[in-house]
Amino acid sequence: MKYKRILLKLSGEALSGDDPQYIINPERLEQYAKEIRRVVESGVQVAIVIGGGNIYRGSEAERSGIDRVQGDYMGMLATVINGMALQSAIEKQGVYTRLMSGIRMEQVCEPFIRRRAIRHLEKGRVVIFAAGTGNPYFTTDSAASLRAIEIEADVVLKGTKVDGVYSADPKKDVTAVRFTSITFEEVYARGLSVMDLTAFTLCKENNLPIIVFDMNKPGNLYRLVQGEEVGTLISSDSE
Repeated sequence: MKYKRILLKLSGEALSGDDPQYIINPERLEQYAKEIRRVVESGVQVAIVIGGGNIYRGSEAERSGIDRVQGDYMGMLATVINGMALQSAIEKQGVYTRLMSGIRMEQVCEPFIRRRAIRHLEKGRVVIFAAGTGNPYFTTDSAASLRAIEIEADVVLKGTKVDGVYSADPKKDVTAVRFTSITFEEVYARGLSVMDLTAFTLCKENNLPIIVFDMNKPGNLYRLVQGEEVGTLISSDSE
């Protein structure tokens, strides 16, 4: 396998699938769990950061008259709910997991401790990081970059509904071109939307590559960790 340790970033919206009646779609959850099991069985250490946008998005709190900081904490709790659902689905596939939270809530998950997280990964357990960074005003993208750096992951894999990074929105511009690889500097220069600026800068400054790929296509995650060209690789000039 090309990568020994990966951090997989999943959005909360992805868990709801295409059926509007579900907040957490059981079929999508099972699909993701099977994809993750296959990668774990190949010997790759897997950490996951999951969003909470299918339940609540903290950045939208002020529209509802809720204090932004309070809203962000509500969003963090939403990621814990998603993390618990994903943990249950993965364990049904026979894979050991640990759910770690940036906010202390020992009844349902462990507090995030860097050395403990690394030890879990070394033992072959999937580690799910919930509650973002534990701080308001930081997105789960920022949490993904930070946790990946802390656990010394080889790459951040951003699983989305699209198959990579395009020069423009492919739904609006038929001339949009998908990049197979691009540098951090080019993403800045072109003003492309990949992750929020804090998360993206963290990866750039720590030479941590990002791969944006379609998580919903069966087998994509496994092909990616094998080293196949899947999605768009974003890296520094020196890599």
